Amino acid sequence: MSTKILIIGACGQIGTELTAKLRETYGVDNVIASDIRKLENDVVHNGIFEVVNALDYNQIEHLVEKYQITDVYLMAALLSATAEKNPAFAWDLNMNSLFHVLNLAKDGKIQKIFWPSSIAVFGPTTPRNNTPQYTVMEPSTVYGISKQSGERWCEYYNNKYGVDVRSIRYPGLISWTTPPGGGTTDYAVDIYYKALEDKKYTCFLSENTGLPMMYMDDAIKATISIMQAPAEKVKIRSSYNLSAVSFTPKEIAESIKNHIPEFTIDYAPDFRQAIADSWPASIDDSSARTDWGWQHDYDMERMTTTMLENLAKKL
Repeated sequence: MSTKILIIGACGQIGTELTAKLRETYGVDNVIASDIRKLENDVVHNGIFEVVNALDYNQIEHLVEKYQITDVYLMAALLSATAEKNPAFAWDLNMNSLFHVLNLAKDGKIQKIFWPSSIAVFGPTTPRNNTPQYTVMEPSTVYGISKQSGERWCEYYNNKYGVDVRSIRYPGLISWTTPPGGGTTDYAVDIYYKALEDKKYTCFLSENTGLPMMYMDDAIKATISIMQAPAEKVKIRSSYNLSAVSFTPKEIAESIKNHIPEFTIDYAPDFRQAIADSWPASIDDSSARTDWGWQHDYDMERMTTTMLENLAKKL
């Protein structure tokens, strides 16, 4: 049976680029993109697109049956900073959309699920440097609480019902294609826009706040890699630590100054500082590297060069 993919939340920050790569990999007719509304973008115009509410089980089931879906990528979620403003809805969206997809797999209607977790599952009591795969997890945000709960449910459905669900804990993701989407790490996207447009940036985190980051191409590569890995190589069914680079706002500003010498940065930490302070500064992802061969391609310098070159053309 050929792979038929449904992406839920295809118009989001990750979904947009994941959809393009999956269409390129599996063929346009084998990848069905969906989201809560139809936007004027490539996701909608360059392939099959359906409007779907991730909270509506019947709508998802209908698409699964209509297109004979084998694999679901559940990318719909309310991110960290946005979720803090609407905790009840964030919990509802982040948890119930997952239950819908897990239950479809439990009932044999789909074969494989990708569900993203996040470094937000960690909290202020987690070791901050080289955070281990297995460690204390006491998240302090609604987003983190929902992702940690989701990890436990994924593992439970795998153990109890044999559901083939795969997950990675995304660090902060950096992309020039889609604008920032309400995450605490999104300063590292916005800073490039402001560097080109205004030659200055006011950061909502303090200068020495180290966080794990990743260029979007690496995140997409990891997502598809774990889904293509043989089931026996995916040994962790909660979620895998994933890492590429870690840096501070001060360090990313210095890398930008190598290209735009007149660029300046100042700092005005807001409520997102407390969120960032509760997250790891660096991640140990040796399990992903050992189990299914994860390797990143982008260091900070390559990422900065790529971001500035592409955003200059876009702007």
